[in-house]
Parts: sequence; C-alpha cells; structure tokens
Amino acid sequence: MEKESQDGSFKRELGLLDGTMLVVGSMIGSGIFIVSADIARQVGSAGWLIVIWVLTGLVTVIAAVSYGELSAMFPKAGGQYVYLKEAYNKLIAFLYGWSFFAVIQTGTIAAVGVAFSKFAAYLYEPFSETNILWQLQTGTAANGAAEYFSLSAAQLVSIVTIVFLTYLNSRGVKDSKTLQTFLTIIKILSLFGLIVFGFTLGAKAEVWNANWSDAWSLKSLNVESGSWVTIGGSVLFAAISASLVGSLFSSDAWNGVTFIAGEIKKPERNVGLSLFLGTFIVSVIYVLANLMYVAVIPINDIATAKSDRVAVVAAQHIFGNAGTIIIALMIMISTFACNNGLIMAGARVYYTMAKDGLFFKKAATLNKASVPAWALWIQCFWASALCLTGKYGALLDFVMIIVMIFYILTILGIFILRRKLPNAERPYRAFGYPILPMLYIIFATVFCVSLLITKMSTCGWGVVIMLAGIPVYYLTKQKEIDSPPAN
Repeated sequence: MEKESQDGSFKRELGLLDGTMLVVGSMIGSGIFIVSADIARQVGSAGWLIVIWVLTGLVTVIAAVSYGELSAMFPKAGGQYVYLKEAYNKLIAFLYGWSFFAVIQTGTIAAVGVAFSKFAAYLYEPFSETNILWQLQTGTAANGAAEYFSLSAAQLVSIVTIVFLTYLNSRGVKDSKTLQTFLTIIKILSLFGLIVFGFTLGAKAEVWNANWSDAWSLKSLNVESGSWVTIGGSVLFAAISASLVGSLFSSDAWNGVTFIAGEIKKPERNVGLSLFLGTFIVSVIYVLANLMYVAVIPINDIATAKSDRVAVVAAQHIFGNAGTIIIALMIMISTFACNNGLIMAGARVYYTMAKDGLFFKKAATLNKASVPAWALWIQCFWASALCLTGKYGALLDFVMIIVMIFYILTILGIFILRRKLPNAERPYRAFGYPILPMLYIIFATVFCVSLLITKMSTCGWGVVIMLAGIPVYYLTKQKEIDSPPAN
C-alpha cells in the first residue's frame, strides 16, 4: 500500500534542460506531419503556407515570454490555473480546470494516443483501427441498420500506451523526466534529419521554383471538384482563421511546464527560460519543416496528400518506399514523448484544484514518490474513455477556441496583476510589455471572433462546454459550505 500524504510536497528534481524538453516534447506531436495539407487547401500557395507558420511561431513565443512573468511570480504547481485564480477569482480558475479536464488535456491525450496507434499499424497491420476486436449492438438507426459499439485494436493500443505512461509517471518524476528528455532529443534530431535530408536529397529546383513562382496568390481548393478558387474579402479572412487552427493546435501544450513548476529547480528563472527556449526551438523546426515540404513537394500535392500525411509524401520523395516506415517510427516516438509530457503536466492542475476544494479530494494527495498518483489515474481513466467513444476528434474541434480564450484571460491577467499587486516581487518581467502582450491579446481575440463567426457549429459548442462549468462550480461551492470544516 502506497503511503499518501495530504501535506506532502513536490521534489524539485527538474532542471532547465528537463523543462525545455518538456515544452518541446509536449508541443511536437503529430501535427507538423499532417496539418500543412489543410493549410495548403485553405490558402493555396507556398508563401502563405510559410506565413501561417511564421505567424504561429511569433504569437506562440510572445505568449510564452509573457507567461514568464507569471511563472516567476507564482513558481508552484498548477501553472495557468494558479495565474487565473490570482488575477481573477476561483470561478475563472475553475472554468479553466473544468475545460482542461473535460476536453483540453484529456481529449488531446486521447487523440495523440490514437495517432500513435495509427502509425504503429504501418509497422504491424493488426494494430489497425479496421481490426475490430469486440462489438456490441447498441441500437437501430432510422434506416433500419444496426448500430454497434466497437473496440478496435487501434483504440486498445492507444489505451495501453496511456495506461503505461500513467504508471511510469506514478512511480516518480525521475523516470518520466529521463524518458521525456531522451525521446525529445531523439525527436528533435530525427526531425532535423528529415529536414536536412529533404533539402539535400529530396529537393528539386523545378518544384521549388514552381511553388514560389506564384507564391502570394490566395486560392482555396474545392475538394469535391479538385479545382482551385481565387479568394478574397471575408472568405480570405475565414481561410486564414481556419488555417491557423491547425498550426496553433500543433504549437499548443507549451504551457505544460508551468503546471509542474513545483518540481522545477529555481522555478523563478527556469520556468520562463524553458518556455522561451522550448517555443523558439519548436517554431524554428516547424518553419524549416514546411520550407522543406515546399522544396520537395508541389503545392498541389501538399494539399491533396493522402489522409493529409504530408510528411509521408515528403519521406517517399526523399527515401523511396522506406520513407513510410521512417515516418511511422518518427511519429510513434513523437506522439509517445508528447503524451508523456501531457500526462505528467496535466495531473498537477487537478492536484492544485483539489487543494482548493474544486476537484476530487483524493487528487490532492501525493504518493510515496511525491507525485499526484490519484490525479494521474483519474486523468488516465477519462482520456481512455474518450478513446473508446471515438468522439474525441469532434471534441478537439472545440479545443482551440477554449484554449485561446484562456490564453487571452491569462495574458490580460499580467496587466491586472500589475495594478492589483504593484509591489509584488517580479524576478522576471514580461518581455516587450505592454506592447507584445497587448498585440497577442488583439490577435487572439480577432482569431476567436472569426472562429465563432465561421465555425459556430463546432466552436460554439466549445464555449458551451466551458460555460457548463459555472453551475458545477456553484454546486461544488454549496457542498463546501454545507460541509463543516474538519477539526
């Protein structure tokens, strides 16, 4: 039986390298290998494809260096949840934690797990989602066809990886940080290798020149007809917003290091530095990867890549038929390391919420390895459930707007805390304040409004999920009031 302590404290065992590798490892999942296809369909040119990725990198780094001030002020577990609570109140912080558990972190863990299993099926076909292991009839559709709940091999593999990584993290931060650093270094080297080999072995002058000969004309691909349509005005605005959803989602999860600040050595310095170094490294890799795609693949082939697997097409151009296996291995390593970072960081938010009485009480305990094991396992359970439902893909459509709303509120919190706590110790001050943080707020607000206008059917539900936390919060508060404090 593991000894648990409500008053236990985290061990500060993570240094600057560990923090930076957590940021990089959590950010690089499967997105960079696939989302450029959708961006190319939306904007239709090499120039705008690169602009989207450069813009994504800039706003991500601006957000990260802005968070540095908050991480230095509140160098403890919980990260963004703590910043929102200090700047606003428990309700806003709870809505973030609620959304984080219901959709953001667990939905992302589920999706990354299934991405791992999909590419594992390249190497071993029985892991495929078409391999149905068990089926149960659940009803009859309107057309008379039977409806089934199915368990595929891909779902089972994804759940096994989530359970394994949760178990590894429950044994202490040392094992999981070693795995994270090791896999992330492999991930960075392999991505740089793909980029270098792409430019040296796969690049063709005629492809590069053709892609850049009409680099700034904006057009959208009609998937049904296969024809390109010139766009402008409000359609252009919608296309750019839709393009940014994929690139921003691929660049998300950088704030995970703030959740484990309680385990970082010299957090007032290392958390902010990890945020900057990690986001900068990933942004450079993403831009270089897309420049490599443009050097190797015609823009039309990028837009029409089978199952959006642009990196597979690139690897086939570079390495021949062996390219598919190389990319499958790269994505398996990438997604495995990504989920390790997500699982490690996520549980610290539930731990901090539980300490505030806003989550299951057991989540506020640490085991003998000084990690929130119960929080890890409840996260594992819900992420696994999302894998089983098969509906996590739709949930991820909702994620980006919720994420951006809370990024806006958190960075706005810097301005609020400067007035609210003018004399508080600030070991690090937000770079470029107030201009850069304000530019981010404006950009993110325009992005969110555009999404609500152009994708209300999905993003609107994202906001509904977030707001559904309000009655839950007040029910929790009422229970807290009704229960007398323990002696």
